[in-house]
Amino acid sequence: MSLNNRRLFIKQAASLAGAFSAANMFNYAHAEEWSRALKGKAHLSAAQLAQDEDFWTVIQRAYAVSTQITILNNGGVSPSPLVVQQALDRYNQLANEGPSYFMWRILDQGREPLRDKLANLAGCLPDEIAINRNATEALNTVIYGLDLQRGDEVIGTKQDYPNMIQAWKQRGMRDGIVYKQISFNFPIENDAEIVKAYEQAITPKTKILHVTHVINWVGQIMPVRKICDMAHAKGVEVVVDGAHSFGLLDFKIPDLHCDYFGTSLHKFLSAPVGSGMMWIRKDHIEKIWPLTCNSEPRSADIRKFETLGTRSFPIEQAIGEAINFHEAIGSKRKEERIRYLKNYWAQKAQQIPKVKIHTSLKSEYSCAICGVSVDGMTPQELDAALFGKYKIHTTAIVWENISCVRITPHVYTRLADLDKLVKALGEIAAGKK
Repeated sequence: MSLNNRRLFIKQAASLAGAFSAANMFNYAHAEEWSRALKGKAHLSAAQLAQDEDFWTVIQRAYAVSTQITILNNGGVSPSPLVVQQALDRYNQLANEGPSYFMWRILDQGREPLRDKLANLAGCLPDEIAINRNATEALNTVIYGLDLQRGDEVIGTKQDYPNMIQAWKQRGMRDGIVYKQISFNFPIENDAEIVKAYEQAITPKTKILHVTHVINWVGQIMPVRKICDMAHAKGVEVVVDGAHSFGLLDFKIPDLHCDYFGTSLHKFLSAPVGSGMMWIRKDHIEKIWPLTCNSEPRSADIRKFETLGTRSFPIEQAIGEAINFHEAIGSKRKEERIRYLKNYWAQKAQQIPKVKIHTSLKSEYSCAICGVSVDGMTPQELDAALFGKYKIHTTAIVWENISCVRITPHVYTRLADLDKLVKALGEIAAGKK
């Protein structure tokens, strides 16, 4: 970076411009081209635009994914668009020119504008948003921060994410709370059945329900708002794991009617790896203890949860460009495109003899993630076959009563990639090696 360019960047960062102004990197890189791509398409609904390959080819070009392997495990972590990678490099280069100055006196000043930007996307107050590193950190903050007493009950499911299950079990070992798990056989296409299962597990000692918004194993979308309304009527609070819903589904966090929400931003929002967010309803903040130390642990200031010590300021600030990218596509358009991609391959695959789909294909019950299996093969064997011959990267799932391979496309995924997957499944199921 030349001296003049560095001075210009420092001036922008100091005035809180950077990735948060009209002069952000996304506008320079994509705004004009995307505007042309959308010209004449304003009349199309999000579902209709989802099938417009000319438009989505423009979006695909904004990524730099591998041409050597086909990535279909975006449910684990998603690649960032090039513009986000460039922002991260830009901030990292600046930080390394003098970390103690540029990190703490320049980049750190961008946290409040970033908080505002995240709150706008989440549809909530900025003072309800804490910026951290992932959903595990966010949800563990709530799990360990709640003032639960010996004998208090928490209800979760056997299909929740392991890190959350283990956190609740540790609270049981340490504090004597009672952690109970119900179990579901997914897919389920009946909200009332799901709500009833939670309701029947509640007793007078129940204080918390733990609900996963999108089940990470097979992509089942849970009726969170209905569960929350039922729980609140019984005086029970709800913690929501939104790791796989935020940045994918078109919703605002307060509309879920939950009390606590944690997510990773490096999944469907495509922010840098190691970025996350926690939301706590404003009137609950004061009663939650921070996971790490803070001078005022009983404060009602959401920032008490950000006492993380030295963190990666470049990763944090590059979140802003991921939001710019996401909002330029549009939340509903993005949701419908990824759902279309999932249905595109799954509807074809379910017609193949010996192939089984483990996820509902109805829009209200799934979006991106879909489980698949082949009769006579373990998930590990199918995963290995897909990668060994076809270089298709997926992930094998064996958890409780779930046994399948998880397939998760993203907006950069091409139809040709999914055709390749379907062809591979057909050949594997037919016994061709």
